[in-house]
Amino acid sequence: MSRAETLPEGRPAGRSALWALGLFRSELTLTFRRWRTLALLAVLAAVPVLIGIAVKIETGDGSSVGGGGGEGPAFLTQITNNGLFLVFAALAATLPVFLPMAVGVVAGDSVAGESNAGTLRYLLVAPAGRTRLLLAKYTATMAFCLVATLVVAVSALVTGALLFPLGDVMTISGTRIGFGDAMVRTVLIAAVVAASLTGLAALGLFISTLTGSGIAAMAATVGLLITVQILDTIPQLQAIHPYLFPHYWLSFTDLLREPVYWDEVLKNLGLQGLYVAVFGSAAWARFTTKDITA
Repeated sequence: MSRAETLPEGRPAGRSALWALGLFRSELTLTFRRWRTLALLAVLAAVPVLIGIAVKIETGDGSSVGGGGGEGPAFLTQITNNGLFLVFAALAATLPVFLPMAVGVVAGDSVAGESNAGTLRYLLVAPAGRTRLLLAKYTATMAFCLVATLVVAVSALVTGALLFPLGDVMTISGTRIGFGDAMVRTVLIAAVVAASLTGLAALGLFISTLTGSGIAAMAATVGLLITVQILDTIPQLQAIHPYLFPHYWLSFTDLLREPVYWDEVLKNLGLQGLYVAVFGSAAWARFTTKDITA
């Protein structure tokens, strides 16, 4: 499906809002119909299945995950008792690497990919303008953040329900909550994880405005992600850790406390908002003044 087929015909007057809406629909369609995007989502969906099967095989003889030595993620040891913990374990496993790398690929290719394909100038002929085009691309990237997170969560929930029992959940605080309350918290956790990726999405969008090569933008975004995560593990750089976008990513685990511990969750959301504001503005400043030649 080409741009001409997915976008409404532009008009010099009275149609900019309609064109902008069509542009957003086009971005969503193109984002989720690319084979690359579908492959990324398939990999993300497979991770919880592999974790669930591995846990099932390891505990098939009644032994506990980690051999009772306290090794392994905290959620992993609870999966055999309650399949809902597979959702939390899968999100904890994919958030540091798989989810952000997928978002980095989509965000990095958002503008640079259009320039590389020679379609960016065509899009800018429309009355929607550069600002709305950039907003449509970032909104589509945020939609991918949400969909990718939900793919992991839903795949983990289905796998957990098939392989393990479901029921009340024992919180990190040692109290028990009902299955309904646990499901509400699961949805909230998925929303927080998706929101945790918005700062990286804005950073990737900014990098994408700096080059005309989609591959270079994707590589730079993913490379920067890896670099920042390495910096976040160096004790000597502890002073800057709270300002690095991945630092509070795993704070979603505090939503499984009773009562919920909000401090680091709110710090995470505030930090992502700061990155969105700074790098979103930088992307806008760059894109609106950039000489588009392709």
